[in-house]
Amino acid sequence: MSATAARPAGNPAPTAWSRIIGTGSCLPERVVSNDELAAEMAQRGVETSDSWIVERTGIRQRHLAERGVTSSQLGTEAARRALQDAGIEAADLDLIVVATSTPDFVFPSTACLIQANLGASKAAAFDVQAVCTGFIYALTIADSFVRIGRARNALVIGAEVFSRILDWNDRSTCVLFGDGAGAVVLQASAEPGVMAAKLHADGSQTKILCAAGNVAYGEVIGDPFLRMEGQAVFKQAVTVLDRVAHEVVEEAGVTLADVDWLVPHQANVRIINATAKRLGVPAERVVSTVDLHANTSAASVPLALDAARRDGRIKRGDTVMLQGVGGGFTWGAVLARM
Repeated sequence: MSATAARPAGNPAPTAWSRIIGTGSCLPERVVSNDELAAEMAQRGVETSDSWIVERTGIRQRHLAERGVTSSQLGTEAARRALQDAGIEAADLDLIVVATSTPDFVFPSTACLIQANLGASKAAAFDVQAVCTGFIYALTIADSFVRIGRARNALVIGAEVFSRILDWNDRSTCVLFGDGAGAVVLQASAEPGVMAAKLHADGSQTKILCAAGNVAYGEVIGDPFLRMEGQAVFKQAVTVLDRVAHEVVEEAGVTLADVDWLVPHQANVRIINATAKRLGVPAERVVSTVDLHANTSAASVPLALDAARRDGRIKRGDTVMLQGVGGGFTWGAVLARM
């Protein structure tokens, strides 16, 4: 029996491309400036300041979720905005992939919760956990589903509430992160969209960025807070982001000069600037939201992409490189024509 004959009824035929046709964001209402954060930390005997944070990270503020606000809630709202931007209904979705390191529960998945919230009853739904590279992993997976004809419309979400896993007495980590969600809608297309993708991991580097606690037997086992070796992460991040950028343009058969916009993971302005310099991408072609959002882990890339689309910087036809790097240690890149 041929592959075509074996395909289940109603399954879309294979297509050459998937294309991003909509984006959306959701940020918690509470905005916390560096000065406000420094004042709160001072009450706990931890010293920091706006100048200390800005000089080392480029971060000036972050959005923090109120207690009880979940990744699925933020992800649902980002998804609704992405669907509206794409001009399709939740009922049209065939697939939902959510990247998160802060799921609502052990199970069910955050993706299933969002599926129920949206009423996307025919969509398969699952989570991906690759920390700050999670959105790049999720986008690559969804692109593969569309390319082989297993989905026509796919929703990819990065959603995080990192504030709940931060040690607010550790200024080396707690000042770096924020909460939020970003989403994109992929659709099968005859025109080039996602041109290439590369994913990597190095499990031997787990200790430089981890949250090594878990819940077992009704109690917390291990350290439940995020821990990071800042210098090691910086060195590793700049090295691998440079390498994967070259890999992804080579796979696409283009050059770095053909990239209109670099949308990197929003971890630290020093990492962003160092990566752009290595790649020869001018500052005016780099999308940076780290000053406003801080590091939102798997949400950072789709949040930055949505911001740059909605303010008119990224336009249809532009070639965009999306990059992620995070705990695991994981990293990857996607090259897409918008």
